[in-house]
Amino acid sequence: MAEIWEDWGSLAYLGVFLWAFLEGETFVIAAAAVGAATGLIDPWMLMVSAWLGSFCGDQCWFYLGWKFGPRLLEKRPKARAHFERAAVLLHRYGTAFILSFRFLYGIRNVAAAACGMAGLSYRRFALLNFIGAGVWASSFVAAGWFLGAWLGAENIFWAIGAVAFSVLGFFLVRWWLRRRRAAVQPT
Repeated sequence: MAEIWEDWGSLAYLGVFLWAFLEGETFVIAAAAVGAATGLIDPWMLMVSAWLGSFCGDQCWFYLGWKFGPRLLEKRPKARAHFERAAVLLHRYGTAFILSFRFLYGIRNVAAAACGMAGLSYRRFALLNFIGAGVWASSFVAAGWFLGAWLGAENIFWAIGAVAFSVLGFFLVRWWLRRRRAAVQPT
């Protein structure tokens, strides 16, 4: 990751913006940790890039949910469960949900789209989304920064590799178990 900032310089922050636009807490934490360990990454620029990327991404999902939501759910019945879960949380918790949905694994993008489908005011969502994205970005940059400062430059790359290997292992085991269960179930 340090090589990205060495090679790309300030354009690397555009990469952070794009990554956060899609879904990027892991990348933000890793970039912050590397920044703390190497001094190559400005934490304020990293935070602003992640903040704006997250905000813009969720605004895009909100618009897509508002404009195309019901038609997309008709075409993708598997997505309906995620949207229904997000809609239940939105109706139950309202403002608190909008401020915090990006911290809930697996529903960030569908939550913003569900807010659009629910007919939430664009201005209200934009304001709460801006605040929530700022809290999200500053939280993950701070967590990564403290992690990088704690581990130091020598250990940060090993730690990132171990986490990446563990995540990959988790998903491989999960895939294998699901495949095995599907093979065992009678048809």
